[in-house]
Amino acid sequence: MGEEPEQVEVRAKVENVFQVMKLKFGFVKVRYRGLKKNAHRLFVTCALVNLFVSRKKLLLAA
Repeated sequence: MGEEPEQVEVRAKVENVFQVMKLKFGFVKVRYRGLKKNAHRLFVTCALVNLFVSRKKLLLAA
């Protein structure tokens, strides 16, 4: 049973973000540093991933 093409597109976009987060920014394993520090690291990593994914658009706009 195949998935709907729309679901496949959405899943591919979402999985790409997590791939960048894990491979480029090393967010594979998280040590226990306290909830606040881990949450802060996650938020900063997500911001960096957003910049990394949209870097081509940002460079063209500049």
